[in-house]
Amino acid sequence: MLGSYLVQCLATAGCGVRALVRDEMRAAWLRPLGAELVEGDIANAQVLHEAAAGCNAVFHAAAAIGPEADWDTFRAANVDGTQHVIDACAANGARLLYVSSTAVYGDSRYERAPLDEAAALPTLPQHDAYGRSKQEAERVVMRAHADGVVRAAIVRPPPMYGDRDRQFVPRVAVVLTRGFFPLIGGGMTRLPLVHARNVAEGAILAATHPRADGRTYNLTCDYPLTVANLVRFAARGLERRVFAPSIPIGAGRVLFGALEVALVAMGRRDLSRHAGGTLDLLTKNNPFVEERARRELDWQPTVTPDVGVADAFRWWKGHHRSTNATT
Repeated sequence: MLGSYLVQCLATAGCGVRALVRDEMRAAWLRPLGAELVEGDIANAQVLHEAAAGCNAVFHAAAAIGPEADWDTFRAANVDGTQHVIDACAANGARLLYVSSTAVYGDSRYERAPLDEAAALPTLPQHDAYGRSKQEAERVVMRAHADGVVRAAIVRPPPMYGDRDRQFVPRVAVVLTRGFFPLIGGGMTRLPLVHARNVAEGAILAATHPRADGRTYNLTCDYPLTVANLVRFAARGLERRVFAPSIPIGAGRVLFGALEVALVAMGRRDLSRHAGGTLDLLTKNNPFVEERARRELDWQPTVTPDVGVADAFRWWKGHHRSTNATT
């Protein structure tokens, strides 16, 4: 999702764009934008070297994600893959923009709020393989920058949404299409959620601004968005009436506790570990601070939630329907 918005923004700005894609046929829609497609992945160092040839900047937005705790899988993709990208940038004299994640702050993020880029990263538990791999990838990038191997900057987005979202929007949409979404504590919690186009715009600023060399930027709040407004805007995009009663926080805890037990009973212990994090997301305000990006990069996000959320869920509705018809 983020990669496609990067291509769109760069092409619109008149840049020549080469996109590394895993499937040229599925990514063919990028060609009319002016993008040159190269099929491959970050595990193939040779393909990366060829793809980066002649590029002024490389945006590394690829990553293994998911609830699994398999360290070897995440290390291979997110750490070793990042090293391959660094090598390709170094060989071609390209500047590197690495897309990290607020997952590097771990589950203690709400207790440590407000969190800015100066906050020390915690030691994460063994089961948080994704967060650990993103921490290690950041260290690899900054070490390469400090050693003069590449010029690099890092951006840390929280969960993103937008067209072509395969993570956040589908999970919420499946619930909303049932017409019922209880708002814990009235739904007034401010979410750490950003539109992918706004992240793409911030990443481009970080990749092109001289002051960004060796810096990390939280792109963690484009506009304030409460849970209640998320449901309202999403229902508009889905063209679905959603009953969203307010329930006490205590009742929400009981609900998620039961969900966690049910997931364990279903053999989905991997998913059960995230029940508490989801409850935190719905009941604790966005803990991240993005002032550095606004101050140093003049990051001014262009997509507002009332438009972006509705469009993202509208896109999911159309895509989900066409996919079901095909299958």
